[in-house]
Amino acid sequence: MSLPPLVEPAAELTVDEVRRYSRHLIIPDVGMDGQKRLKNAKVLAVGAGGLGSPALMYLAAAGVGTLGIVEFDTVDESNLQRQIIHSQADIGKSKALSAKETVQGINPLVQVNLHEERLDSSNVMELFAQYDLIVDGTDNFATRYLVNDACVLLDKPYVWGSIYRFDGQASVFWSEHGPCYRCLYPEPPPPGMVPSCAEGGVLGVLCASVGSIQVTEAIKLLAGIGDPLVGRLMIYDALEMTYRQVKVRKDPDCAVCGDNPTVTELIDYEAFCGVVSDEAQAAALDSTITPRQLKEWIDGDEKIDIIDVREPNEYEIVSIPGARLIPKNEFLMGNALSDLPQDRRIVLHCKTGVRSAEVLAVLKNAGFADAVHVGGGVIGWVNQIEPEKPVY
Repeated sequence: MSLPPLVEPAAELTVDEVRRYSRHLIIPDVGMDGQKRLKNAKVLAVGAGGLGSPALMYLAAAGVGTLGIVEFDTVDESNLQRQIIHSQADIGKSKALSAKETVQGINPLVQVNLHEERLDSSNVMELFAQYDLIVDGTDNFATRYLVNDACVLLDKPYVWGSIYRFDGQASVFWSEHGPCYRCLYPEPPPPGMVPSCAEGGVLGVLCASVGSIQVTEAIKLLAGIGDPLVGRLMIYDALEMTYRQVKVRKDPDCAVCGDNPTVTELIDYEAFCGVVSDEAQAAALDSTITPRQLKEWIDGDEKIDIIDVREPNEYEIVSIPGARLIPKNEFLMGNALSDLPQDRRIVLHCKTGVRSAEVLAVLKNAGFADAVHVGGGVIGWVNQIEPEKPVY
């Protein structure tokens, strides 16, 4: 559907701006009026990671006058495979500051506002109120629902994107003109059911593909051109190189934008999404050991069976000595239980401790009362015991 421009045009473009944006100005659908609207626009990027990197760079290049960056993390070497706004020299630096420096190097005419804080219910309304449009580049469900609900309550549109391995999705959610994120996904998936990019991986260039689509949609909304992805979900398969669309209708029973909403203010999104299930938390309560405890057990020849519940490709990167691989899904389907020893204590681990806690709950329910898992997983092991090994 065609929508009116989101912002009014700026008074004028300077001579330098006309030269810089000339290839936009000669497009009839953009022209002087559209470029002036971009100049007058205020866009907030949530995250300066995989999706935020190309989004911020192209928003700056396009001439969006004010860019906000919400980001609390620092640059890690594992980010550089996809987060192209950062460089080797930025490792250890604030992602927000690194992103700002790159943006200003691309276009010094852009005003960049840094919000170096974790986005949560205490600050989201005040932050979002300062901007015309939100570009969501988050990678966790709790923040996605937070962004959605805040935008609905503030009557603001936002451009959403999601990436995983070779698959990407994008849409525009604007409850005034169509569905919101909750209309598409009313409930988050069960904890541990959908791996994060840190657990499952992502093709680096996929970020550019989906991030550039987000910027395209942002420009269309700001300038009032084309047919934005309102009410449509774009699905991209990089392996097959296919794009397809699914219609998304506004749900009259939606909890936040429906006819009789039950969510009329922000909620506890961590609890709503359940980062770790109640069963896993209960199982791990008195059955979590540290990497150092595990090292003591290994050195003391304790009767233990160390089981790595990650995926085979993760196991190839780094592993704990003596651990054998049984992926988490084998436990969830019940296939692995019959092969577990009865005369040894089961010690589970994964990358950080989330997946192993879920498997621990399965084992406890199956009668393995003395099973434990390693808090911090293989990352904790490398940091504390074998720092010469690689992490991912």
